[in-house]
Amino acid sequence: MKTHVVEIEGAEPKPGDGGPLDALIEFYRAFNAGDLRDLESVWLGGDAPSMDNPIGGIRRGWAAIEEGYSKLFNGPAKVHVTFHDFTSQGGSDWHLFVGRERGTCVTEAEKLEIAFRTTRWFVRQGDAWRQLHHHGSVEDPDMLRGYQRLIFGR
Repeated sequence: MKTHVVEIEGAEPKPGDGGPLDALIEFYRAFNAGDLRDLESVWLGGDAPSMDNPIGGIRRGWAAIEEGYSKLFNGPAKVHVTFHDFTSQGGSDWHLFVGRERGTCVTEAEKLEIAFRTTRWFVRQGDAWRQLHHHGSVEDPDMLRGYQRLIFGR
């Protein structure tokens, strides 16, 4: 049975075939739940993975990526995003998702609508799909300033 997914926030039923879409859905479930342990299980370990976004800059290796997520999850804001308007393509050992995220960044005092352009690259490691790279960017500089203010409390 082929599953057609239009938006992903992590609550959707996974196709259950162990493919890259299962891994992507699990990533968003773990991210939106602030679950660092489950997030780690979706990322490739060691020094190979990388992440580049306006909040964390360039991070190389799982330890640096984990540090960024830990700061976000333990900071003053709660972030929740949905992945949408995306394309999906791949081969037997790689898969690329390119799209957009939209969501909210909420503190006790404020709520901000957020939007990012997002690329997530997965590779097959044994029988599992793991995220190798994430790139995020922002089109609206005012939204970025507001997001950084809420995340960092500046």
